[in-house]
Amino acid sequence: MTLMSAPRRIRQIALLAASLMIAAVTVAQTDEFAEAGKLFRGGQQAQALERVDNFLKANPKDARGRFLKGLILTEQGKQADAIRIFTGLTEDYPELPEPYNNLAVLYASQGQYDKARGMLEISIRTHPSYATAYENLGDVYAKMASQAYDKALQLDKSNTAAQTKLKMINELFSSGTRATGKPAASKLTSTIVAAAEPVTLDMQSVITAPSAPPAAAKSTPAKPAESVTSATESDVLRSVNHWAKAWSDNDVAGYFACYAPDFQTPTGEPRADWEAARKVRIAKPKKIDVRVESPKVKFADNNRAAVTFRQSYRSANLKVASTKTLVLVKTGDRWLIQQERVGS
Repeated sequence: MTLMSAPRRIRQIALLAASLMIAAVTVAQTDEFAEAGKLFRGGQQAQALERVDNFLKANPKDARGRFLKGLILTEQGKQADAIRIFTGLTEDYPELPEPYNNLAVLYASQGQYDKARGMLEISIRTHPSYATAYENLGDVYAKMASQAYDKALQLDKSNTAAQTKLKMINELFSSGTRATGKPAASKLTSTIVAAAEPVTLDMQSVITAPSAPPAAAKSTPAKPAESVTSATESDVLRSVNHWAKAWSDNDVAGYFACYAPDFQTPTGEPRADWEAARKVRIAKPKKIDVRVESPKVKFADNNRAAVTFRQSYRSANLKVASTKTLVLVKTGDRWLIQQERVGS
């Protein structure tokens, strides 16, 4: 056995030190991105932008960081800058449908419906199963139709057919808004990530990985209990609807009252931190509309139920649809939320 020469040992030690330094930098960059996402979901846009800019200095081509920066700029009302970010993503990553969708949302908010339509058609060609883009395309066509009917009435006020069609479109979108009576055709669905209301598809997962169900949930077999009655199911759904109403009404105290004392936060953060982030998301927007659509209730036993539904969220700047599951436990005569996760 021969002894390793000193210079060779020194070179190996230097390589090892360099490897450790690279690993440390990589971890720090990942933490920077994760913190930016957390700040974004907590409504702290300026701080989130600073963090994501730091991340992009070391990773200028990273699609996740650029996408998140586009979301932050959109939230800040910097539409031109957001359009520049998402346009760059379509050029560098033409296979991703979400940047095209978000460009369509931004163009529609500016009244540029032809551009919005073009972006959505590309998004759908890129990802034919992208339901959000299809819904947005329908909204864009409806808005363009309403403008055409309105123009027809300006030229011929006696055109009863155009009057009827315009009324139908306005009623269709008025039914989707709360307490305003104004059409909502221009409020398309952005592909975004917000605290507790993320949507689906690839670009969401690069910002917020879905939370794994807590271990306690795995130990309880999810089979229907024979003694559960329809009245009990109604009680569970009543609690879920009360939760959505408190959220819609910006009722922070009422919203938090819907959660059980042992509520398991989605990412395992302290409950005080979770409540602080949620308070910003609930109290800050002037108008919120949260709807529970197509709920399905499954009982583990008489005191535990899971409700899976399509959550529709609207505010002045955002429209988000996602699948959500709430696990509720019976506490006294009330059903309270013990777990909350995206997906079924």
